[in-house]
Amino acid sequence: MAGAFKRSWQQWVDRALSRLGLSMSRDPAPAHSLEELRLAFQRRYHHFKLLLNRNNRALELMTEVEEMLRGTRPFGMTFVRSRCTQVSTSVFQIIQHLEALAPEKYTPLYEAFRTIQENIRDVIDVSSSPATGPLVLPLEQVSKEAGDWVGSKMANLGEIKRHLQMNTPEGFVITTFCTARFFKDNALQEEINRRLQAVQPDRLDELFALSAQVQQLVIAAPVPEDVRKAVTDQVSALKKRLSGQLRFAVRSSSVAEDLPEMSFAGQFRSELNVGEENILEAFKGVVASKYGVAAMTYRLRRGLRDEDVAMAVGCLVMVEAVSSGVLYTRHPLHIREDVLVIHGVWGLPKSVVDGSVSPDVWIVSRKAPHAVLECRVGEKSIKYVCYPDEGVCRLETAGDESRRLCLSEAQVVELARLALGIEAHYGAPQDVEWAVDGSGNIVILQTRPFSVHEAARALEEAGLEEGRSGSEALPVLAQGGMTASSGIASGPVHVVRRDADALQCPQGAVLVVAQALPRWAPLLGQVAAVLSEQGSVAGHLGNVAREFRVPALFGVPGILERVTPGHVVTVDADQRRVYEGAVPLKASQPFDQPALMIGTPVYEVLKEVGRWITPLNLLDPESPEFSPRNCRTLHDITRFCHEKAVHEMFRFGSEHRFPQKSAKQLMCRVPMQFWIINLDDGFTEDLDGPYVTLEQIVSVPMLALWQGMTAIPWEGPPPVDTKGFMSVLMEAASNPGLDPSVASPYAVRNYFMISRNFCSLQSRFGFHFSTLEALVDERTSQNYVSFQFKGGAADRGRRVLRARFVADLLEPFDFRCEVREDAAFARLEGRPVEVMVDRLRILGYLIMHTRQLDMVMHNAGSVHRYRAKMLQEIETVRQWRGLACPS
Repeated sequence: MAGAFKRSWQQWVDRALSRLGLSMSRDPAPAHSLEELRLAFQRRYHHFKLLLNRNNRALELMTEVEEMLRGTRPFGMTFVRSRCTQVSTSVFQIIQHLEALAPEKYTPLYEAFRTIQENIRDVIDVSSSPATGPLVLPLEQVSKEAGDWVGSKMANLGEIKRHLQMNTPEGFVITTFCTARFFKDNALQEEINRRLQAVQPDRLDELFALSAQVQQLVIAAPVPEDVRKAVTDQVSALKKRLSGQLRFAVRSSSVAEDLPEMSFAGQFRSELNVGEENILEAFKGVVASKYGVAAMTYRLRRGLRDEDVAMAVGCLVMVEAVSSGVLYTRHPLHIREDVLVIHGVWGLPKSVVDGSVSPDVWIVSRKAPHAVLECRVGEKSIKYVCYPDEGVCRLETAGDESRRLCLSEAQVVELARLALGIEAHYGAPQDVEWAVDGSGNIVILQTRPFSVHEAARALEEAGLEEGRSGSEALPVLAQGGMTASSGIASGPVHVVRRDADALQCPQGAVLVVAQALPRWAPLLGQVAAVLSEQGSVAGHLGNVAREFRVPALFGVPGILERVTPGHVVTVDADQRRVYEGAVPLKASQPFDQPALMIGTPVYEVLKEVGRWITPLNLLDPESPEFSPRNCRTLHDITRFCHEKAVHEMFRFGSEHRFPQKSAKQLMCRVPMQFWIINLDDGFTEDLDGPYVTLEQIVSVPMLALWQGMTAIPWEGPPPVDTKGFMSVLMEAASNPGLDPSVASPYAVRNYFMISRNFCSLQSRFGFHFSTLEALVDERTSQNYVSFQFKGGAADRGRRVLRARFVADLLEPFDFRCEVREDAAFARLEGRPVEVMVDRLRILGYLIMHTRQLDMVMHNAGSVHRYRAKMLQEIETVRQWRGLACPS
């Protein structure tokens, strides 16, 4: 039976070689046949190297997708689309290279790939733009049910106008369908998407340039004639009903705006006191502001797709306000207090919402007759009023106007009554923008839900109470102001006075500004806290700070003069104090970032496409289910192709009577097996038999790596405390991926694939995996080493810390390192031979000596001790030149 199997196998090999134009006669091959075979192998070796390169890239991209699915880092649809494109391209190239290694043997992979691609495309290509609808709608015809056409802001305004009969401005809405038509007729979206793909969303300098370009595209585009006519007709209808010359407030009203937990406060443009002849130009300016830096950054950090922010534009008859402001139907920081809070200024509400003045503040009982419990007069040094013709102007307040309350007590009570009626209608706390006109009538300009985060509860959840008690020992740098967003945080001071300063803002800084302007909102995703000399709780920056849960203290007198850029300070927003130095938090490890992206539209898209990218279903290469028809994800395809590529290369060398290419077991005195696949010219000579010695190997990168692996004997696992030991037991019991019993010739052996200048190592020691690929020759420009380290037997936290530990050890030696989850990636390229050899020795040492260190990563003393020990031993390894295996 064995003989029949052997004959059948030999016939299959003969057929395979005949397709290559080669012969597998059992007689010694003639010289020209051997040369043909050598050339055929070189072609296969070339495809194999390219396959490994694409495989590494695909796995890097998949790891990046998995990291983003934790939801702690912001990303947008540009990230989703680009990573889907890049990983799909890499996987398709992997299939092509495997096809070159084994023609027509794995063609079903193409069909599996096409099916997965179609599933990904179905998720990404969904559009939320309305297919049809009215171009404009009068405000009196609008209610909350029309939100998809008119956006949230105008839907809310129309709702209280129709159903609560409250005073609101007259006007109309240019709908989302109309805006979509404007974009389609000018082919704007395609060009914008192309430009969005070309920038890094976390690079503010690139975003500023992109923003200017895209906004100019929108503003320069012509408005369709039917849109122009529809707007003109609405203006004419209003003029028939209202006397005098009309001026308009042209305001954004996105479908994603003014929603619970997502306000877009101050992120879009509003044009005030616009003449009827300029409405369409103002419309384009408001639509273009969707691509302002603040709006794009906010969208990114809230996980919104570009199409989720369909824009309508409200055109409201201008209210020439005597006074105006913002009202919260609950205290924005203390929800359990049965009060509402009113902020007011003279003139238009612009100076409240942009934080440029300190407004009057009333704390009012929610219970009738709405007694005023507290009243604070603000320094209302400026006000904004309408120009007689068009636009608004900024005026200094005259006489004692700045110290006079802008509302009477009767107006405060009436305003409270109206706002509570709106809250009752919506069944949730409201943020209401209001104005008092020249006749003394209260006009509701806007209402939106808002979320409140009680200070004490937020601090308790963040685990900062002990940190606050520690702040009492620090010198007080400043105190006073008002809490705009609760919390406590430390960081180096970064003063921002202009946009150029914003571009230099480091991660984790304490932002210090003169005014709490909405333009600084893009920085809230990266700063630890905010300090401002001016501003109010009701300002747009305060709103966004509360959404992002960034501690913010506004109205701190002289803070710009009291801080020193770069010096660490602590902001305790609730105690309204700024301390010199950092408060020690009660936990020794940094807090996990909140998963702000989870549940957002962009996150859901990535989660859905991730189903077709990252899961691995093909685990056992020996199983009958390990086949192309069972590849349900791109990860399955990479796993299958890598396994089969190794198999094809191994089989080529061991079965084609080409002895110098056969797999050999390395003879050495180490308690583990290493197998060598000589891809081309990695041995000194043709070798018979199943073994090879180090003296018979001439692979430059392998020998350098081996020197590092064997220079210093491994001392065995570190002493483990009870927690570390239990962590290993729990992880091994619960994680099937740690099962080392999966049968595979390549899963249970550590193997090198080599040529004189190339080495690929796949190794598994215990529960961690190392992959290394290196090319080292005299052509410096093409030299590279790529290293990946992943896994472990302990819990996720310890594995992640070990990956960071490995990266920290490599970075001083010029490796570009990145840590994603429990995987460390390192790469070095373009260095001369002597440098590459030196760095490979270091990697060899780390592969052997980082085993089981994950178990002690929560012990700071052990980590410090092992880091010092390993750095000292690395210096020894770099000087060692021996090749023999130590006993």
